[in-house]
Amino acid sequence: MLMSKPTALAVFASLSLAGGTMAADLITVPVSTQAELPVAGDAGFDWDGFYAGVHGVAQNGATSGTQYGLGVHAGVNAQFDFYLLGAEVAVSGLADNGTVGETSYGQILGRAGLVVSDNVALYAAGGYGIDLGVPAEEDALLGGGVELSVTDNVSVRAQYLHGFPLQGGNDKNQFTLGASYHF
Repeated sequence: MLMSKPTALAVFASLSLAGGTMAADLITVPVSTQAELPVAGDAGFDWDGFYAGVHGVAQNGATSGTQYGLGVHAGVNAQFDFYLLGAEVAVSGLADNGTVGETSYGQILGRAGLVVSDNVALYAAGGYGIDLGVPAEEDALLGGGVELSVTDNVSVRAQYLHGFPLQGGNDKNQFTLGASYHF
């Protein structure tokens, strides 16, 4: 019996301590609230709307050789979230070292691409080009480019187009660097 009395006291002490901890509830007190912080800063470049600009061009053809020139372009863009759709017309005056002569080249392009950041757009371009000199050459154009905004209304771009001959049989590779003002 002497042994059962200390055992009974140990069991009683264990149960009373365990019962007290089971009855305690966790009390939480909120110390702060979540509030949305206002977003400050520029919303990014607005690619929507009309634009016009100038460009330098280097064009290499199998029969015409390498020609260099300057041109003007005008177009319109529509931005849907991060998608960009547009159309453009361009005319370039081309000349070389005097072996082929001077000519002008016109083109109509459709553009579709992605706005990859607030200031950068990548696009694919396709359309129709015509050499306005003699002999007249017509091309289906396919290529792409990158455009970067440098101010609120000005962007610069680099573009490559390959001309597949429709009439005249002269493949062309055209590189342009240009600047545009967005209205």
